[in-house]
Amino acid sequence: MAEPTLKELLAVASEAAYVGGRRALAHFNTGVEVEIKADDSPVTRADREAEQVVRSIIARCYPSHSILGEEAGHSKGDNDYKWIVDPIDGTKSFIHGVPLWGTLVGVEVKGRPSVGVIYLPALDEMLCAADGMGCTWNGRRAEVSRTSEMSEATLLTTNVTAAMARSDAYEKLAARARLSAGWGDCYGYVLVATGRAEIMVDPKMSPWDCAPMLTIMQEAGGHFTTWDGEPTIWGPDAVATNARLNAQVLAITKNEKRR
Repeated sequence: MAEPTLKELLAVASEAAYVGGRRALAHFNTGVEVEIKADDSPVTRADREAEQVVRSIIARCYPSHSILGEEAGHSKGDNDYKWIVDPIDGTKSFIHGVPLWGTLVGVEVKGRPSVGVIYLPALDEMLCAADGMGCTWNGRRAEVSRTSEMSEATLLTTNVTAAMARSDAYEKLAARARLSAGWGDCYGYVLVATGRAEIMVDPKMSPWDCAPMLTIMQEAGGHFTTWDGEPTIWGPDAVATNARLNAQVLAITKNEKRR
């Protein structure tokens, strides 16, 4: 069987994110029951159903590929093609009726993040990217902003309390930015990739939380790294920036004073 092209992988990732996201949306603002997992994070029927839908679409198209999902774990297969899925990134937003949550699908090809899709069902926005193919936002070209001054930047994070508890880096960034806000989870990365914000930081990260981000940010002209500047989706934390502010932001995160 011929190896799939990036265009083909992106088409399947887009379909899976869309259909899975619509399944989750069916439960949004319906009072769905919330359970607490062993790591103290919430999960709902919507998370599990959406992930199963995403997995079924991937398995139908590429039954030999491996899949890693937040809820159902790792399905063994060909690790040259590893699909990484978060059915609802931003479950806390989801259960509180806040529409800033998304369904994430990323694909690693031979160890390299190569395809990424973020679908925001409650907003009906989709961000898609593949290596060398650019990044689109609902079919239009997506690009990071050209802001070059920290004083003009918008800074985002998923959890302000956690960011401040980690070190002095977030406070230093916030003191220099024009605006700091908690528009977090995948929505914050979407805002950076589409030029509506400049900096997104997360003090803690799992691979399913950011599987699409590196490809999307690079193809939109920006950067996605750890706080130490390593471009990976497997790091313990994450920073996304536009191109012009990357060095200034990493100078602060790399030299943080831990608390």
